Amino acid sequence: MDFEKLASAMRRLALEAGEKIMEIYGADDFEVRAKSDASPVTEADEAADAMISAGLLAEFPDVTLITEEQAATHAQNASTFLIVDPLDGTKEFVKRRGDFTVNIAYVENGVPLRGIVYAPAKERLFYTTADGRSVEEKGPFGDQPGVTSPIGVNPLPDNRGLMVVASKSHRDEATDQYIARYKTRDMASAGSSLKFCLIATGEADLYPRLGRTMEWDTAAGDAVLRGAGGEVVRFDDHTELTYGKPGFENPFFIAYAPGVLLVKQEA
Repeated sequence: MDFEKLASAMRRLALEAGEKIMEIYGADDFEVRAKSDASPVTEADEAADAMISAGLLAEFPDVTLITEEQAATHAQNASTFLIVDPLDGTKEFVKRRGDFTVNIAYVENGVPLRGIVYAPAKERLFYTTADGRSVEEKGPFGDQPGVTSPIGVNPLPDNRGLMVVASKSHRDEATDQYIARYKTRDMASAGSSLKFCLIATGEADLYPRLGRTMEWDTAAGDAVLRGAGGEVVRFDDHTELTYGKPGFENPFFIAYAPGVLLVKQEA
């Protein structure tokens, strides 16, 4: 893979999709439908998916493409692929809470090597550079990258008082019980893949997810977090979370800064 070309293409397509999403977000009304799994989908999801898919297929025609909104892509079996969630956090979008993101990632042999997470309503843009390091770019965003700052996880998180981030729309009792096993100094709620990015920037230390997610929900944020020195592991055995699994469904997982002492699962 030409990582210079990939980084440029992902940035351009994420920004273009974000612009379209915000155009629809700013409208007085927009259509919301339920998919087969009862999750919501809007015209913004579909428009962003079409834009990103067309761009990636034009730039990388020989790389398998998997997107949330195109079920026909889900059955493909490949060790190397691009994976897209054009609008992660649709519930946040519908409720006009701003915590939604555009996500594009490149996976090779089960590992998300490169990724971009763009939160257009919050004007925050996180991505891995061609050499795999993670940065945050400051807006306004133009055709060429602007001012970027390297990001990194909190190198010495205090296990006597961790900053924990959890889902806004999917918080449950099991998650709260797990978090209660740590000493926390504060907690934050965030939607979509922004939770990975908050750990990547050192704004949070721990994100446990005890609920259903798909690989397109997590791959880009996972790549950004890994490029910032963080880790994502399975909840059950603390082994690395991998990609390209049957059905592209994730197990429960924990994203964290490596200095955090993870609590073992109770028997």
